[in-house]
Amino acid sequence: MRFKMAWGKQTGETVMAFDGIVISNVVRDMKENLIDGRIYKIYQPEKDELNLVIKNNRENYRLLMSADASLPLIYMQQSSKENPMTAPNFCMLLRKHISNGRIVDVYQPGFERIVVVVIEHLDELGDLRRKKLIIEIMGKHSNIIFATEDDMIIDSIKHISHMVSSVREVLPGRQYEFPPAGGKISPLEISQDELASRIRNTPSNAIKAIYQNITGFSPVAAAELCYRAGIDGNMPTDSLTDDDVNRLCGEFEKAVTDIREGRYTPQIIMDGYTPVEFSSMDLTMYNDKQVETRDNISQVLDEYFYRKSAVTRMRQKSADLRKIVSNAIERTAKKYDLQLKQLKDTESRDKYRVYGELINTYGYNIEQGADSFEALNYYTNEMIKIPLDKTISVMDNSKRYFAKYNKLKRTYEALTELTATTKSELDHLQSVQAFLDMAIDESSLSQVKDELVSCGYIKGRYGRKGDRKKPKTKPLHYVSKDGFHMYVGKNNIQNDELTFKLANGGDMWFHAKKMPGSHVIVRLEGAGELPDSTYEEAARLAAYYSSGRTAPKVEVDYTERKNIKKPAGAKPGFVIYHTNYSMIAEPNIVGIKEEQ
Repeated sequence: MRFKMAWGKQTGETVMAFDGIVISNVVRDMKENLIDGRIYKIYQPEKDELNLVIKNNRENYRLLMSADASLPLIYMQQSSKENPMTAPNFCMLLRKHISNGRIVDVYQPGFERIVVVVIEHLDELGDLRRKKLIIEIMGKHSNIIFATEDDMIIDSIKHISHMVSSVREVLPGRQYEFPPAGGKISPLEISQDELASRIRNTPSNAIKAIYQNITGFSPVAAAELCYRAGIDGNMPTDSLTDDDVNRLCGEFEKAVTDIREGRYTPQIIMDGYTPVEFSSMDLTMYNDKQVETRDNISQVLDEYFYRKSAVTRMRQKSADLRKIVSNAIERTAKKYDLQLKQLKDTESRDKYRVYGELINTYGYNIEQGADSFEALNYYTNEMIKIPLDKTISVMDNSKRYFAKYNKLKRTYEALTELTATTKSELDHLQSVQAFLDMAIDESSLSQVKDELVSCGYIKGRYGRKGDRKKPKTKPLHYVSKDGFHMYVGKNNIQNDELTFKLANGGDMWFHAKKMPGSHVIVRLEGAGELPDSTYEEAARLAAYYSSGRTAPKVEVDYTERKNIKKPAGAKPGFVIYHTNYSMIAEPNIVGIKEEQ
Protein backbone atom coordinates (compact mmCIF):
# COMPACT_ATOMS: atom_id res chain seq x y z
CA MET A 1 0.00 0.00 0.00
CA ARG A 2 1.01 3.64 -0.28
CA PHE A 3 0.70 6.25 2.40
CA LYS A 4 0.66 10.00 2.13
CA MET A 5 1.91 12.29 4.81
CA ALA A 6 0.28 15.66 5.20
CA TRP A 7 3.57 17.46 5.79
CA GLY A 8 5.52 18.05 2.63
CA LYS A 9 3.25 15.65 0.69
CA GLN A 10 5.94 13.06 0.95
CA THR A 11 5.08 9.52 -0.07
CA GLY A 12 6.82 6.20 0.18
CA GLU A 13 6.40 2.49 0.02
CA THR A 14 5.34 0.80 3.21
CA VAL A 15 4.10 -2.43 4.60
CA MET A 16 2.12 -3.17 7.70
CA ALA A 17 4.32 -2.03 10.58
CA PHE A 18 4.76 -5.32 12.48
CA ASP A 19 8.32 -4.19 12.98
CA GLY A 20 10.92 -4.53 15.71
CA ILE A 21 9.34 -1.69 17.70
CA VAL A 22 5.92 -3.37 17.80
CA ILE A 23 7.57 -6.69 18.64
CA SER A 24 9.55 -5.11 21.50
CA ASN A 25 6.21 -3.77 22.82
CA VAL A 26 4.64 -7.25 22.51
CA VAL A 27 7.63 -8.82 24.27
CA ARG A 28 7.39 -6.35 27.15
CA ASP A 29 3.70 -7.19 27.62
CA MET A 30 4.46 -10.90 27.41
CA LYS A 31 7.10 -10.52 30.10
CA GLU A 32 4.62 -8.72 32.34
CA ASN A 33 1.81 -11.22 31.90
CA LEU A 34 3.26 -14.62 30.96
CA ILE A 35 6.47 -15.12 32.98
CA ASP A 36 5.91 -18.01 35.43
CA GLY A 37 2.68 -18.89 33.63
CA ARG A 38 1.84 -22.50 32.77
CA ILE A 39 0.97 -23.66 29.24
CA TYR A 40 -2.50 -25.05 29.71
CA LYS A 41 -3.54 -25.84 26.13
CA ILE A 42 -1.86 -25.92 22.72
CA TYR A 43 -3.81 -25.62 19.47
CA GLN A 44 -2.89 -25.38 15.80
CA PRO A 45 -6.03 -23.99 14.10
CA GLU A 46 -4.20 -23.40 10.79
CA LYS A 47 -1.23 -25.10 9.17
CA ASP A 48 1.03 -22.13 9.96
CA GLU A 49 -0.68 -20.83 13.11
CA LEU A 50 -0.28 -21.69 16.79
CA ASN A 51 -2.42 -20.80 19.78
CA LEU A 52 -1.24 -21.27 23.37
CA VAL A 53 -3.54 -20.91 26.38
CA ILE A 54 -1.42 -19.84 29.36
CA LYS A 55 -2.59 -19.71 32.98
CA ASN A 56 -0.91 -17.13 35.19
CA ASN A 57 -2.03 -15.17 38.24
CA ARG A 58 -5.51 -16.71 38.03
CA GLU A 59 -5.92 -15.39 34.49
CA ASN A 60 -6.04 -17.18 31.14
CA TYR A 61 -4.03 -15.64 28.29
CA ARG A 62 -4.25 -16.64 24.63
CA LEU A 63 -0.97 -16.25 22.79
CA LEU A 64 -1.46 -16.22 19.02
CA MET A 65 1.50 -16.95 16.73
CA SER A 66 1.25 -17.03 12.96
CA ALA A 67 3.88 -17.78 10.32
CA ASP A 68 1.49 -17.00 7.48
CA ALA A 69 3.56 -15.41 4.70
CA SER A 70 0.98 -12.67 4.11
CA LEU A 71 0.20 -11.99 7.78
CA PRO A 72 2.87 -13.13 10.26
CA LEU A 73 2.24 -11.98 13.82
CA ILE A 74 2.40 -12.62 17.55
CA TYR A 75 0.24 -11.10 20.28
CA MET A 76 -2.12 -11.95 23.13
CA GLN A 77 -5.54 -12.11 21.51
CA GLN A 78 -8.96 -11.77 23.13
CA SER A 79 -10.81 -14.45 21.19
CA SER A 80 -9.92 -17.78 19.59
CA LYS A 81 -10.63 -19.74 16.43
CA GLU A 82 -12.36 -23.06 16.15
CA ASN A 83 -9.78 -25.82 16.42
CA PRO A 84 -9.51 -28.91 14.15
CA MET A 85 -10.75 -32.27 15.41
CA THR A 86 -7.35 -33.86 14.78
CA ALA A 87 -4.24 -31.98 15.88
CA PRO A 88 -1.39 -31.71 13.30
CA ASN A 89 1.94 -33.42 14.02
CA PHE A 90 3.71 -30.20 15.08
CA CYS A 91 0.96 -29.46 17.59
CA MET A 92 1.14 -33.03 18.98
CA LEU A 93 4.90 -32.71 19.37
CA LEU A 94 4.54 -29.48 21.38
CA ARG A 95 1.86 -31.05 23.57
CA LYS A 96 4.18 -33.95 24.29
CA HIS A 97 7.10 -31.76 25.33
CA ILE A 98 5.78 -28.51 26.83
CA SER A 99 2.19 -29.11 28.01
CA ASN A 100 2.04 -27.72 31.56
CA GLY A 101 5.47 -26.21 30.95
CA ARG A 102 6.38 -22.95 32.70
CA ILE A 103 7.40 -19.86 30.75
CA VAL A 104 10.62 -18.61 32.32
CA ASP A 105 11.78 -16.02 29.79
CA VAL A 106 10.70 -14.05 26.72
CA TYR A 107 13.16 -11.97 24.71
CA GLN A 108 13.80 -10.29 21.37
CA PRO A 109 17.34 -11.02 20.11
CA GLY A 110 19.16 -8.06 18.55
CA PHE A 111 15.92 -6.09 18.10
CA GLU A 112 15.12 -8.45 15.24
CA ARG A 113 11.58 -9.43 14.27
CA ILE A 114 12.07 -12.55 16.36
CA VAL A 115 10.56 -13.61 19.68
CA VAL A 116 12.09 -16.39 21.77
CA VAL A 117 9.92 -18.01 24.45
CA VAL A 118 11.91 -20.13 26.94
CA ILE A 119 9.85 -22.92 28.52
CA GLU A 120 10.83 -25.07 31.50
CA HIS A 121 9.32 -28.56 31.75
CA LEU A 122 9.86 -32.06 33.10
CA ASP A 123 11.10 -34.72 30.67
CA GLU A 124 10.11 -38.41 30.63
CA LEU A 125 12.53 -39.13 33.50
CA GLY A 126 11.23 -36.26 35.61
CA ASP A 127 14.29 -34.09 35.06
CA LEU A 128 13.94 -30.35 34.59
CA ARG A 129 14.61 -29.28 31.00
CA ARG A 130 14.28 -26.13 28.95
CA LYS A 131 13.05 -25.69 25.42
CA LYS A 132 12.74 -22.70 23.10
CA LEU A 133 9.83 -21.67 20.94
CA ILE A 134 11.21 -19.26 18.34
CA ILE A 135 8.83 -17.12 16.28
CA GLU A 136 10.33 -15.41 13.22
CA ILE A 137 8.12 -12.67 11.75
CA MET A 138 9.76 -12.10 8.38
CA GLY A 139 7.18 -12.09 5.58
CA LYS A 140 7.43 -15.15 3.37
CA HIS A 141 10.37 -16.39 5.49
CA SER A 142 8.28 -16.43 8.69
CA ASN A 143 8.46 -19.58 10.80
CA ILE A 144 7.77 -21.09 14.23
CA ILE A 145 10.67 -23.22 15.43
CA PHE A 146 10.86 -25.60 18.38
CA ALA A 147 14.41 -26.10 19.67
CA THR A 148 16.43 -27.35 22.64
CA GLU A 149 18.09 -25.07 25.15
CA ASP A 150 21.36 -25.30 23.15
CA ASP A 151 19.56 -24.37 19.89
CA MET A 152 19.20 -27.79 18.29
CA ILE A 153 16.06 -27.78 16.11
CA ILE A 154 13.51 -30.39 17.21
CA ASP A 155 10.94 -29.39 14.60
CA SER A 156 9.43 -26.35 12.87
CA ILE A 157 6.04 -25.43 11.46
CA LYS A 158 7.77 -24.95 8.08
CA HIS A 159 10.69 -27.10 6.91
CA ILE A 160 13.30 -25.16 4.93
CA SER A 161 15.89 -27.27 3.09
CA HIS A 162 18.95 -26.09 1.19
CA MET A 163 16.88 -26.56 -1.97
CA VAL A 164 14.59 -23.78 -0.76
CA SER A 165 17.17 -21.52 0.88
CA SER A 166 20.90 -21.38 0.31
CA VAL A 167 21.32 -19.10 3.34
CA ARG A 168 20.28 -21.53 6.10
CA GLU A 169 18.36 -24.76 6.63
CA VAL A 170 15.55 -25.09 9.14
CA LEU A 171 15.16 -28.83 9.63
CA PRO A 172 14.93 -31.23 12.58
CA GLY A 173 18.42 -32.10 13.86
CA ARG A 174 20.05 -28.97 12.47
CA GLN A 175 21.61 -26.27 14.64
CA TYR A 176 19.40 -23.21 14.79
CA GLU A 177 20.92 -20.00 13.49
CA PHE A 178 19.43 -16.55 13.47
CA PRO A 179 18.69 -15.13 10.01
CA PRO A 180 21.56 -12.99 8.68
CA ALA A 181 21.33 -9.34 9.74
CA GLY A 182 22.30 -8.07 6.30
CA GLY A 183 24.70 -5.49 7.69
CA LYS A 184 22.06 -3.85 9.90
CA ILE A 185 22.78 -2.74 13.47
CA SER A 186 20.41 -2.88 16.43
CA PRO A 187 19.02 0.58 17.34
CA LEU A 188 19.94 -0.21 20.96
CA GLU A 189 23.63 -0.58 20.03
CA ILE A 190 24.32 1.97 17.30
CA SER A 191 25.88 5.34 18.17
CA GLN A 192 24.71 8.65 16.74
CA ASP A 193 28.02 9.07 14.92
CA GLU A 194 27.71 5.62 13.33
CA LEU A 195 24.10 6.33 12.33
CA ALA A 196 25.03 9.71 10.82
CA SER A 197 27.86 8.10 8.86
CA ARG A 198 25.62 5.34 7.53
CA ILE A 199 22.88 7.79 6.49
CA ARG A 200 25.38 9.95 4.58
CA ASN A 201 27.00 6.94 2.87
CA THR A 202 23.80 5.11 1.83
CA PRO A 203 22.97 5.97 -1.81
CA SER A 204 19.18 6.22 -1.41
CA ASN A 205 16.58 8.50 0.13
CA ALA A 206 16.45 9.35 3.84
CA ILE A 207 13.70 6.84 4.68
CA LYS A 208 15.53 3.92 3.09
CA ALA A 209 18.81 4.97 4.63
CA ILE A 210 17.27 4.44 8.07
CA TYR A 211 15.44 1.14 7.64
CA GLN A 212 18.19 -0.38 5.50
CA ASN A 213 20.73 0.22 8.25
CA ILE A 214 18.74 -0.19 11.49
CA THR A 215 17.38 -3.56 12.62
CA GLY A 216 13.66 -3.64 13.34
CA PHE A 217 12.83 -0.22 11.87
CA SER A 218 10.11 -0.36 9.20
CA PRO A 219 9.59 2.20 6.41
CA VAL A 220 6.73 3.61 8.49
CA ALA A 221 8.96 4.17 11.53
CA ALA A 222 11.69 5.66 9.33
CA ALA A 223 9.21 8.01 7.66
CA GLU A 224 7.95 9.12 11.07
CA LEU A 225 11.49 10.04 12.15
CA CYS A 226 11.94 12.10 8.96
CA TYR A 227 8.63 13.84 9.58
CA ARG A 228 9.59 14.68 13.19
CA ALA A 229 12.94 15.99 12.00
CA GLY A 230 11.19 18.27 9.48
CA ILE A 231 12.82 16.79 6.38
CA ASP A 232 11.44 15.26 3.19
CA GLY A 233 11.85 11.50 3.60
CA ASN A 234 12.18 11.07 -0.16
CA MET A 235 15.14 13.46 -0.33
CA PRO A 236 18.37 11.77 -1.52
CA THR A 237 20.86 11.37 1.30
CA ASP A 238 23.53 13.33 -0.58
CA SER A 239 21.17 16.34 -0.53
CA LEU A 240 20.87 16.31 3.27
CA THR A 241 22.70 19.03 5.15
CA ASP A 242 24.67 18.35 8.33
CA ASP A 243 21.84 20.05 10.23
CA ASP A 244 19.29 17.70 8.59
CA VAL A 245 21.29 14.63 9.61
CA ASN A 246 21.82 15.91 13.14
CA ARG A 247 18.08 16.55 13.59
CA LEU A 248 17.31 13.08 12.20
CA CYS A 249 19.81 11.43 14.56
CA GLY A 250 18.37 13.45 17.45
CA GLU A 251 14.85 12.19 16.73
CA PHE A 252 16.19 8.66 16.39
CA GLU A 253 17.83 8.90 19.82
CA LYS A 254 14.55 10.16 21.38
CA ALA A 255 12.66 7.21 19.87
CA VAL A 256 15.26 4.70 21.10
CA THR A 257 15.16 6.23 24.59
CA ASP A 258 11.39 5.69 24.65
CA ILE A 259 11.93 2.05 23.63
CA ARG A 260 14.63 1.48 26.26
CA GLU A 261 12.39 2.92 28.98
CA GLY A 262 9.28 1.08 27.81
CA ARG A 263 7.35 4.19 26.74
CA TYR A 264 5.19 2.92 23.91
CA THR A 265 2.17 4.51 22.25
CA PRO A 266 -0.05 1.70 20.86
CA GLN A 267 -2.10 3.19 18.00
CA ILE A 268 -4.49 2.32 15.20
CA ILE A 269 -4.55 4.63 12.18
CA MET A 270 -7.98 4.90 10.54
CA ASP A 271 -8.72 6.15 7.03
CA GLY A 272 -12.44 6.74 7.21
CA TYR A 273 -13.93 3.45 8.31
CA THR A 274 -10.90 1.35 7.38
CA PRO A 275 -7.87 0.63 9.59
CA VAL A 276 -4.73 1.25 7.56
CA GLU A 277 -1.86 0.98 10.03
CA PHE A 278 -0.85 0.23 13.58
CA SER A 279 2.18 1.18 15.59
CA SER A 280 3.80 1.26 19.02
CA MET A 281 5.22 4.73 18.45
CA ASP A 282 3.27 7.96 18.11
CA LEU A 283 2.75 8.44 14.34
CA THR A 284 2.45 12.23 14.19
CA MET A 285 2.81 12.20 10.40
CA TYR A 286 -0.74 10.90 10.07
CA ASN A 287 -2.28 14.19 11.17
CA ASP A 288 -4.74 14.00 8.26
CA LYS A 289 -6.19 10.70 9.49
CA GLN A 290 -7.88 9.47 12.61
CA VAL A 291 -5.41 8.21 15.21
CA GLU A 292 -6.83 5.99 17.98
CA THR A 293 -4.66 5.14 20.99
CA ARG A 294 -5.20 2.03 23.11
CA ASP A 295 -3.96 0.80 26.51
CA ASN A 296 -1.72 -1.96 25.15
CA ILE A 297 -0.39 -3.29 21.86
CA SER A 298 -2.32 -6.59 22.03
CA GLN A 299 -5.56 -4.61 22.25
CA VAL A 300 -4.45 -2.61 19.20
CA LEU A 301 -3.57 -5.72 17.19
CA ASP A 302 -6.71 -7.61 18.18
CA GLU A 303 -8.88 -4.63 17.22
CA TYR A 304 -6.90 -3.87 14.06
CA PHE A 305 -7.19 -7.36 12.63
CA TYR A 306 -10.84 -7.65 13.69
CA ARG A 307 -11.70 -4.33 12.04
CA LYS A 308 -9.66 -5.16 8.97
CA SER A 309 -11.40 -8.51 8.66
CA ALA A 310 -14.84 -6.94 9.32
CA VAL A 311 -14.30 -4.22 6.71
CA THR A 312 -13.06 -6.76 4.14
CA ARG A 313 -15.94 -9.12 4.88
CA MET A 314 -18.56 -6.36 4.70
CA ARG A 315 -17.01 -4.99 1.50
CA GLN A 316 -17.35 -8.42 -0.08
CA LYS A 317 -20.92 -8.92 1.17
CA SER A 318 -22.01 -5.45 0.12
CA ALA A 319 -20.33 -5.46 -3.30
CA ASP A 320 -23.62 -6.01 -5.19
CA LEU A 321 -25.44 -3.36 -3.15
CA ARG A 322 -22.59 -0.91 -3.70
CA LYS A 323 -22.78 -1.42 -7.44
CA ILE A 324 -26.56 -0.87 -7.43
CA VAL A 325 -26.24 2.32 -5.35
CA SER A 326 -23.26 3.58 -7.35
CA ASN A 327 -25.11 3.06 -10.66
CA ALA A 328 -28.21 4.73 -9.23
CA ILE A 329 -26.14 7.72 -8.02
CA GLU A 330 -24.47 8.07 -11.42
CA ARG A 331 -27.82 7.86 -13.23
CA THR A 332 -29.54 10.28 -10.84
CA ALA A 333 -26.62 12.74 -10.94
CA LYS A 334 -26.76 12.83 -14.76
CA LYS A 335 -30.53 13.40 -14.62
CA TYR A 336 -30.04 16.18 -12.06
CA ASP A 337 -27.37 17.91 -14.16
CA LEU A 338 -29.61 17.75 -17.24
CA GLN A 339 -32.55 19.19 -15.30
CA LEU A 340 -30.38 22.02 -13.97
CA LYS A 341 -29.25 22.81 -17.54
CA GLN A 342 -32.84 22.81 -18.75
CA LEU A 343 -33.82 24.99 -15.79
CA LYS A 344 -31.07 27.46 -16.68
CA ASP A 345 -32.46 27.62 -20.22
CA THR A 346 -35.76 28.96 -18.79
CA GLU A 347 -34.04 32.02 -17.32
CA SER A 348 -34.85 33.95 -20.55
CA ARG A 349 -38.62 33.58 -20.02
CA ASP A 350 -39.14 37.05 -18.56
CA LYS A 351 -37.32 38.59 -21.53
CA TYR A 352 -39.95 37.22 -23.90
CA ARG A 353 -42.76 38.52 -21.68
CA VAL A 354 -41.20 41.99 -21.78
CA TYR A 355 -40.80 41.74 -25.58
CA GLY A 356 -44.48 40.92 -25.94
CA GLU A 357 -45.58 43.73 -23.62
CA LEU A 358 -43.41 46.34 -25.37
CA ILE A 359 -44.68 45.26 -28.80
CA ASN A 360 -48.25 45.66 -27.54
CA THR A 361 -47.38 49.07 -26.08
CA TYR A 362 -45.44 50.51 -29.03
CA GLY A 363 -46.74 48.37 -31.86
CA TYR A 364 -48.59 51.20 -33.56
CA ASN A 365 -45.22 52.78 -34.34
CA ILE A 366 -43.76 49.68 -35.95
CA GLU A 367 -43.77 49.43 -39.71
CA GLN A 368 -44.98 46.17 -41.24
CA GLY A 369 -42.03 44.15 -42.54
CA ALA A 370 -39.52 45.54 -40.01
CA ASP A 371 -37.03 42.96 -38.67
CA SER A 372 -36.56 44.77 -35.31
CA PHE A 373 -37.38 47.87 -33.38
CA GLU A 374 -36.03 49.76 -30.36
CA ALA A 375 -38.11 50.69 -27.36
CA LEU A 376 -37.76 51.96 -23.80
CA ASN A 377 -37.93 49.10 -21.30
CA TYR A 378 -40.01 50.72 -18.54
CA TYR A 379 -38.84 48.02 -16.07
CA THR A 380 -35.18 49.03 -16.34
CA ASN A 381 -35.53 52.50 -17.97
CA GLU A 382 -33.10 51.37 -20.68
CA MET A 383 -33.45 51.13 -24.44
CA ILE A 384 -33.60 47.58 -25.82
CA LYS A 385 -33.67 46.14 -29.34
CA ILE A 386 -36.42 43.58 -29.99
CA PRO A 387 -36.03 41.15 -32.95
CA LEU A 388 -39.11 40.70 -35.21
CA ASP A 389 -40.19 38.11 -37.75
CA LYS A 390 -41.04 40.28 -40.74
CA THR A 391 -43.04 37.51 -42.42
CA ILE A 392 -45.80 37.84 -39.84
CA SER A 393 -47.73 40.78 -38.41
CA VAL A 394 -46.57 42.88 -35.50
CA MET A 395 -49.33 41.53 -33.23
CA ASP A 396 -48.46 37.94 -34.23
CA ASN A 397 -44.87 38.67 -33.11
CA SER A 398 -46.29 39.72 -29.76
CA LYS A 399 -48.39 36.56 -29.52
CA ARG A 400 -45.36 34.43 -30.41
CA TYR A 401 -43.25 36.03 -27.63
CA PHE A 402 -46.04 35.50 -25.07
CA ALA A 403 -46.35 31.87 -26.20
CA LYS A 404 -42.60 31.40 -25.67
CA TYR A 405 -42.88 33.02 -22.26
CA ASN A 406 -45.78 30.83 -21.16
CA LYS A 407 -44.07 27.68 -22.38
CA LEU A 408 -40.83 28.51 -20.54
CA LYS A 409 -42.82 29.49 -17.44
CA ARG A 410 -44.59 26.11 -17.40
CA THR A 411 -41.24 24.37 -17.99
CA TYR A 412 -39.65 26.37 -15.15
CA GLU A 413 -42.42 25.47 -12.70
CA ALA A 414 -42.28 21.79 -13.64
CA LEU A 415 -38.48 21.64 -13.54
CA THR A 416 -38.30 23.46 -10.20
CA GLU A 417 -40.37 20.67 -8.67
CA LEU A 418 -38.52 17.94 -10.60
CA THR A 419 -35.03 19.18 -9.64
CA ALA A 420 -36.04 19.33 -5.98
CA THR A 421 -37.30 15.73 -6.20
CA THR A 422 -34.19 14.55 -8.04
CA LYS A 423 -31.89 16.37 -5.58
CA SER A 424 -33.71 14.70 -2.70
CA GLU A 425 -33.29 11.31 -4.38
CA LEU A 426 -29.58 11.98 -4.98
CA ASP A 427 -29.06 13.05 -1.35
CA HIS A 428 -30.84 9.90 -0.17
CA LEU A 429 -28.72 7.63 -2.37
CA GLN A 430 -25.54 9.31 -1.15
CA SER A 431 -26.67 8.77 2.45
CA VAL A 432 -27.28 5.08 1.67
CA GLN A 433 -23.79 4.88 0.18
CA ALA A 434 -22.35 6.44 3.37
CA PHE A 435 -24.18 3.91 5.55
CA LEU A 436 -22.92 1.05 3.36
CA ASP A 437 -19.42 2.33 4.12
CA MET A 438 -20.23 2.36 7.84
CA ALA A 439 -21.81 -1.13 7.94
CA ILE A 440 -19.73 -3.42 10.18
CA ASP A 441 -22.17 -6.26 10.73
CA GLU A 442 -24.69 -8.22 8.70
CA SER A 443 -27.72 -6.87 10.54
CA SER A 444 -26.74 -3.29 9.63
CA LEU A 445 -26.19 -4.36 6.02
CA SER A 446 -29.54 -6.15 5.95
CA GLN A 447 -31.40 -3.04 7.11
CA VAL A 448 -29.73 -0.92 4.40
CA LYS A 449 -30.84 -3.53 1.86
CA ASP A 450 -34.39 -3.34 3.22
CA GLU A 451 -34.31 0.41 2.71
CA LEU A 452 -33.21 -0.02 -0.91
CA VAL A 453 -36.00 -2.53 -1.48
CA SER A 454 -38.65 -0.32 0.12
CA CYS A 455 -37.56 2.62 -2.05
CA GLY A 456 -37.76 0.52 -5.21
CA TYR A 457 -34.07 0.47 -6.10
CA ILE A 458 -33.87 -3.31 -5.94
CA LYS A 459 -36.43 -6.10 -6.08
CA GLY A 460 -36.88 -8.22 -2.99
CA ARG A 461 -39.29 -9.67 -0.48
CA TYR A 462 -39.50 -6.53 1.58
CA GLY A 463 -42.43 -6.53 4.00
CA ARG A 464 -43.27 -10.19 3.63
CA LYS A 465 -43.95 -12.35 6.62
CA GLY A 466 -40.57 -14.10 6.45
CA ASP A 467 -38.68 -10.82 6.45
CA ARG A 468 -40.30 -9.55 9.60
CA LYS A 469 -38.65 -12.35 11.55
CA LYS A 470 -35.17 -10.98 10.85
CA PRO A 471 -33.52 -9.58 13.97
CA LYS A 472 -33.40 -5.79 13.98
CA THR A 473 -30.04 -4.15 14.55
CA LYS A 474 -29.84 -1.81 17.50
CA PRO A 475 -28.48 1.72 17.29
CA LEU A 476 -25.02 2.43 18.65
CA HIS A 477 -25.18 3.37 22.31
CA TYR A 478 -22.67 5.63 24.06
CA VAL A 479 -22.55 7.24 27.49
CA SER A 480 -21.02 10.68 27.97
CA LYS A 481 -18.57 11.51 30.75
CA ASP A 482 -21.44 13.22 32.54
CA GLY A 483 -23.61 10.08 32.36
CA PHE A 484 -25.98 11.05 29.53
CA HIS A 485 -27.08 8.31 27.12
CA MET A 486 -26.30 9.00 23.46
CA TYR A 487 -27.72 6.95 20.56
CA VAL A 488 -26.41 6.83 16.97
CA GLY A 489 -28.38 5.55 13.97
CA LYS A 490 -26.62 3.00 11.72
CA ASN A 491 -28.83 3.69 8.68
CA ASN A 492 -31.70 5.89 7.51
CA ILE A 493 -34.46 3.60 8.81
CA GLN A 494 -32.81 3.59 12.20
CA ASN A 495 -32.36 7.37 12.04
CA ASP A 496 -36.14 7.74 11.71
CA GLU A 497 -36.79 5.35 14.59
CA LEU A 498 -34.34 7.15 16.85
CA THR A 499 -35.65 10.63 16.10
CA PHE A 500 -39.38 9.97 15.98
CA LYS A 501 -39.89 6.97 18.26
CA LEU A 502 -37.11 6.83 20.85
CA ALA A 503 -36.52 10.54 21.41
CA ASN A 504 -38.74 12.85 23.42
CA GLY A 505 -39.43 16.43 22.38
CA GLY A 506 -36.94 17.87 24.85
CA ASP A 507 -34.07 15.51 23.94
CA MET A 508 -31.19 16.95 21.89
CA TRP A 509 -30.69 16.05 18.23
CA PHE A 510 -27.33 16.27 16.40
CA HIS A 511 -26.38 15.83 12.72
CA ALA A 512 -23.44 16.74 10.49
CA LYS A 513 -24.39 19.83 8.52
CA LYS A 514 -25.35 19.36 4.84
CA MET A 515 -23.87 15.87 4.48
CA PRO A 516 -25.02 12.25 4.83
CA GLY A 517 -24.69 10.83 8.30
CA SER A 518 -26.27 9.45 11.44
CA HIS A 519 -28.86 11.10 13.64
CA VAL A 520 -27.48 11.39 17.18
CA ILE A 521 -29.96 11.60 20.06
CA VAL A 522 -28.96 12.61 23.59
CA ARG A 523 -31.56 11.74 26.22
CA LEU A 524 -32.01 14.47 28.82
CA GLU A 525 -33.99 12.16 31.15
CA GLY A 526 -35.22 14.97 33.37
CA ALA A 527 -32.08 17.13 33.26
CA GLY A 528 -32.72 20.78 32.52
CA GLU A 529 -29.64 21.29 30.34
CA LEU A 530 -26.73 19.30 28.95
CA PRO A 531 -23.19 20.06 30.14
CA ASP A 532 -20.82 21.54 27.56
CA SER A 533 -18.73 18.35 27.57
CA THR A 534 -21.75 16.26 26.54
CA TYR A 535 -22.55 18.70 23.72
CA GLU A 536 -18.96 18.27 22.55
CA GLU A 537 -19.06 14.46 22.74
CA ALA A 538 -22.39 14.24 20.90
CA ALA A 539 -21.09 16.55 18.16
CA ARG A 540 -17.99 14.38 17.80
CA LEU A 541 -20.23 11.32 17.37
CA ALA A 542 -22.30 13.10 14.69
CA ALA A 543 -19.11 14.17 12.88
CA TYR A 544 -17.53 10.72 13.11
CA TYR A 545 -20.62 8.87 11.87
CA SER A 546 -20.97 10.96 8.72
CA SER A 547 -19.44 11.19 5.28
CA GLY A 548 -17.15 13.87 6.70
CA ARG A 549 -15.32 11.39 8.94
CA THR A 550 -12.03 11.85 7.04
CA ALA A 551 -12.11 15.65 7.37
CA PRO A 552 -10.14 17.34 10.18
CA LYS A 553 -13.25 19.29 11.31
CA VAL A 554 -16.98 18.95 10.64
CA GLU A 555 -19.76 21.46 11.23
CA VAL A 556 -22.58 19.89 13.27
CA ASP A 557 -26.14 21.18 13.68
CA TYR A 558 -27.98 20.58 16.93
CA THR A 559 -31.43 21.42 18.23
CA GLU A 560 -34.21 20.06 20.42
CA ARG A 561 -35.95 17.04 18.98
CA LYS A 562 -39.31 18.90 18.91
CA ASN A 563 -37.88 21.16 16.18
CA ILE A 564 -37.31 18.23 13.81
CA LYS A 565 -40.05 17.54 11.23
CA LYS A 566 -40.44 14.88 8.56
CA PRO A 567 -42.24 16.02 5.39
CA ALA A 568 -45.02 13.81 4.09
CA GLY A 569 -43.69 11.22 1.65
CA ALA A 570 -40.03 12.00 2.41
CA LYS A 571 -37.33 9.36 2.03
CA PRO A 572 -36.11 7.47 5.13
CA GLY A 573 -33.80 9.60 7.25
CA PHE A 574 -34.80 12.90 5.61
CA VAL A 575 -35.89 15.63 8.02
CA ILE A 576 -36.23 19.40 8.06
CA TYR A 577 -35.62 21.95 10.80
CA HIS A 578 -35.57 25.74 10.92
CA THR A 579 -34.37 26.34 14.47
CA ASN A 580 -30.87 25.15 15.30
CA TYR A 581 -27.40 25.98 16.55
CA SER A 582 -24.10 24.86 15.03
CA MET A 583 -20.68 23.94 16.33
CA ILE A 584 -17.40 22.67 14.90
CA ALA A 585 -16.40 19.17 15.99
CA GLU A 586 -13.47 16.87 15.39
CA PRO A 587 -14.58 13.48 13.94
CA ASN A 588 -12.86 11.55 16.70
CA ILE A 589 -14.62 9.34 19.25
CA VAL A 590 -11.60 8.21 21.24
CA GLY A 591 -12.46 8.31 24.93
CA ILE A 592 -16.24 8.20 24.46
CA LYS A 593 -17.60 5.17 26.33
CA GLU A 594 -19.59 2.72 24.21
CA GLU A 595 -22.23 0.51 25.82
CA GLN A 596 -22.48 -3.04 24.46
